Amino acid sequence: MGYISRLSSSGQAEYITTDVLQFIAKAWRAIADSNLTIDVQNSDDHGERLVVSGDRGALQAVLPYWLCLDEMNLAPVEQYFADYLSVLETREWDWDEDTFIYSSDALLKPATISAVADTDKLRVDLGFELPDYDDLWQLICQYGLAIPFNLMVAGTVNMDETTHGFSRKVIDRALSFDFGEFFPNDYDTFFAPTSHNKSLGYPIWSQARKDDLANTCDADGSQTLAFLSAVNTVLKTTPFELAYRALNELLLAVVSTQPQDELTLKAVWDDFMMCKVLPRIEGDSDKLSA
Repeated sequence: MGYISRLSSSGQAEYITTDVLQFIAKAWRAIADSNLTIDVQNSDDHGERLVVSGDRGALQAVLPYWLCLDEMNLAPVEQYFADYLSVLETREWDWDEDTFIYSSDALLKPATISAVADTDKLRVDLGFELPDYDDLWQLICQYGLAIPFNLMVAGTVNMDETTHGFSRKVIDRALSFDFGEFFPNDYDTFFAPTSHNKSLGYPIWSQARKDDLANTCDADGSQTLAFLSAVNTVLKTTPFELAYRALNELLLAVVSTQPQDELTLKAVWDDFMMCKVLPRIEGDSDKLSA
């Protein structure tokens, strides 16, 4: 994410930006260039912080920015990515019909920005030097640089004796996909591919609500709650029991998929088990047994 250095000839504080922080700033510029509103809102839960507001239609014009971290477990993720993992849980979507308000805590804190001697240089380094971003830059200086809603972080990992395993803190905040089988493996379609890439967007929910489940085959969420309760019964007395975060993630998966039959609903549960539950279970027989 970057750091403050005093190694310049003047000895004054300078913020050293990274490719990642510059990429996050680029995602913010994409939001600023859209028809959405960036402002400040004061709430009892979070105090004053930057918010983005607008309608559902305007979201379609904001491109997602995919940050890919290759071989991300060559170093412990929960150490070098600690700030992001912490702020990640502060993202919040508030929908009212087709209008929304999105907010997040700051990754680059305003106190850090104010400690920099030359904020104009920091502004240029982050790509906000154009006059079009004057207002946005002033807001960032005052309230910090938050996680933009159009930022998606993905990473590749290899699990062997040369890499670090994932802590439960990381797995609880991520979706783990195990590609045990090489894909694609149909050599006959090498020169004439028959598959097409799917367009992927960004999530627009932070908290599952019963109303969001109304058009699914689990309209009140009772089946999903019973499923996760059954999983926790099996995990009882082990360190791997699932808390409210897991329940919210599973309900959001149901909302996103909108299953219309029991088979599709169970497929959502299966994916959740593979992505969120099984990767966090590890240890010897004493740790895994009740």
